[in-house]
Amino acid sequence: MRDEILANAKRIVVKIGSSLIASRATGLRPDQIERLADELAALRASGRDVLVVSSGAIVSGIKKLQLKEYPKSLPIKQAAAAVGQSRLMWAYEKAFERLGIQVAQVLLTHQDLADRRRFLNARYTLTALIGFGVLPIINENDTVAVEEIRVGDNDTLASEVAHLVDADLLVILSDVDGLYTEDPRKNPSATLIPLIPDITEDIERRAGVSSTFEGTGGMATKVRAAKKVGEYGVSTLIVNGEQAGLLPGVLAGGPGGSLFLAHERRLTSRKHWIAFTLRPRGQVRLDQGAVEALTTRGKSLLASGIIEVIGEFEAGDPVGCLDPDGKEFAKGLVNFSSALLKQMKGLKTQDIQRQIGPQEYEEVIHRDNLVIL
Repeated sequence: MRDEILANAKRIVVKIGSSLIASRATGLRPDQIERLADELAALRASGRDVLVVSSGAIVSGIKKLQLKEYPKSLPIKQAAAAVGQSRLMWAYEKAFERLGIQVAQVLLTHQDLADRRRFLNARYTLTALIGFGVLPIINENDTVAVEEIRVGDNDTLASEVAHLVDADLLVILSDVDGLYTEDPRKNPSATLIPLIPDITEDIERRAGVSSTFEGTGGMATKVRAAKKVGEYGVSTLIVNGEQAGLLPGVLAGGPGGSLFLAHERRLTSRKHWIAFTLRPRGQVRLDQGAVEALTTRGKSLLASGIIEVIGEFEAGDPVGCLDPDGKEFAKGLVNFSSALLKQMKGLKTQDIQRQIGPQEYEEVIHRDNLVIL
């Protein structure tokens, strides 16, 4: 199964970690960028579409600005990104130009992906670039993104790009071999897990965090990214990008890395967007009857099943649905504001019409706009 998935993946999103191509001591690592360009060019030559999500801009800028440590404040991070981004793209341009491959820089923020129209526009742009034979190199638009509109890390961004372009496979290149049974730094007898059929709580518990200066994600964000795209039907390969020739070898059927299988149940693009791209503006806590109606009978959410309305939101905003114990089990686009919903909660449709007045919708969240997580 593993070999078949890797061999048949035609459209691949490759996320390149900071530590592979940049360091605080030296800035960018042009030799590594050229070597990775050679390997990605070989994948393209074999008939695959390749898109790159690249980290490294901030670390490159840190070297140029002669900062002594990784910046903690957002303005300093943005300044480093502004300096480092152009240097990073110039390095990629030179590396791929010698191979006859054109590249294009694409900068995104969470706001671009959270707005459905902009999400689709970004999809059409990336598809057009691929059609022209151009290799897109994507990064977060760090120079302008404030915390509220940031994606946050490039593992997450890569998972959203994989959804954006209907990828067959997400590849995360890092300085680690993949997911181990235990932390190999603490237990030398730990073994690499080559195939992960399902991301269970045990798998999530095994995922550690990065301890390097260059890396900001760690295994935890990689596993979360794999979980996200798995719901959309995309498998994820985490592999060591420091080992020359390993990626092409693994995709050709060789050993190496950890492959996280996609779910057989594939969410539609729109429902995946609701579930994993949008951030809830508020929450509604439901009674057990409403939870069962949504999870087992595929019903829409009605006001009668709502116990509590949490936060402030407007009609059309994404909200999380909580069970009676406060655990989030679903997410959807709400038809009413929080202010109106606080008046409607617990009421049946006829009571709402009598006490509050006729409403445009009967459903608080229609099942077409609801995703069970």
